[in-house]
Amino acid sequence: MNKKICCVNDMPGAGKIALAAMIPILSAKGISVTCLPTALVSNTLDFGKFEILDTSDYMDKTIDVWKELGFTFDCISTGFMVNPQQVRLVKRLIQNQKKEDLLVIVDPIMADEGKLYNGMNNENVKIMRELSACADILIPNFTEACFLCDHFFEKDMTIKTANKLIDECRQLGAKSVVITSARLNGHDCVIGYDHLRDDFFTIDFQLIDARFPGTGDIFSAVLISDVLHDVSLHDATFKAMNVVSEMIKENLDKKEKFLGISIEEFIRDGRL
Repeated sequence: MNKKICCVNDMPGAGKIALAAMIPILSAKGISVTCLPTALVSNTLDFGKFEILDTSDYMDKTIDVWKELGFTFDCISTGFMVNPQQVRLVKRLIQNQKKEDLLVIVDPIMADEGKLYNGMNNENVKIMRELSACADILIPNFTEACFLCDHFFEKDMTIKTANKLIDECRQLGAKSVVITSARLNGHDCVIGYDHLRDDFFTIDFQLIDARFPGTGDIFSAVLISDVLHDVSLHDATFKAMNVVSEMIKENLDKKEKFLGISIEEFIRDGRL
């Protein structure tokens, strides 16, 4: 029987990000996807101009309907949140499941490259700190991890400082942590901790000089699908890194980079 996931994230009108990126990848990996949009977003924030429709009221009513219908999930993953009310709604969604083996994965989408995204502020940071406490697996990038911990580490870390950053994320309440876009002893890498194996790990990668919105969503979708198929967190992270790297390489000539990566060919060719 297929694993079932509820993806709580925004839905873009234009751009292969958030739910528009995660739904096809998770579906292609054999996961049954249910969506709870936190917002309708006109386009990726990279354009600098956008319109966002807060769907909190819809979320509130939908969660009640799903409870009445007895909807259950193996995993709940969260992404972009608009306001503190949505954190409380997600907590209610989690509590309604009453499943000991429910997997909660939090991607605290709010920042990159040392700064908050367009339209984000300190309120978004507080929201994500609260949500991180619910996470079985927390997946921030380096900048987001620093904002969450209110501790801004040097970009090029040592093993000691990398483990400290992970520990500070875990002190928020997260069990396992995967931090992307990190740098350790002069090497670009992903660092992580798997609480099931009590294992700190580091995976190096070759940085590609290109920016595409949605790569974090693609990374999360691949990682989540493998974890749900009982792949270790280290191996799921390694696979997700390779998929994102290959997708970026194949989209380097794409003119409309603000719309994100074209993932259809990867799905069609079964390269996920």
